[in-house]
Amino acid sequence: MDLSNLKPAKGSVKRRKRVGRGQGSGTGGTSTRGHKGAQSRSGYSKKVGFEGGQMPLVRRVPKFGFKNINRVEYHGINLDVLQKLAEQYQLSEITPEVLINHGLSSTGELVKILGRGELKATLQVTAHGFSAKAQAAIEANGGTATKI
Repeated sequence: MDLSNLKPAKGSVKRRKRVGRGQGSGTGGTSTRGHKGAQSRSGYSKKVGFEGGQMPLVRRVPKFGFKNINRVEYHGINLDVLQKLAEQYQLSEITPEVLINHGLSSTGELVKILGRGELKATLQVTAHGFSAKAQAAIEANGGTATKI
């Protein structure tokens, strides 16, 4: 066997059906589209979600709820994460830029400090929001919680 006699396995390659090539081909005339109607015409494309005249799923299922356009979405970071960060990099000040540099937050995200875990380090924390428990824990260790 060499490259000159390679060919696909028998039955694996199928020829394309050439429609609209005369009556003798068996697929001439209507070219497998049936008679008349929108689907037989050129340029036809059915609407997205069209179910043949049946009430579409999108219209059968009821609408509910709403999205508050004024909602402010925060990225929460807990005290135990701040403690680990402060220990690992010997930090005394934590700002959103520090969190972005260490991969804990993304650019443009609003950061809120949450109260899970224990904080032993004295930190100057600057963030967009604080939970009451987190703010109390930061200030109990002699740190400051500054809201942007």
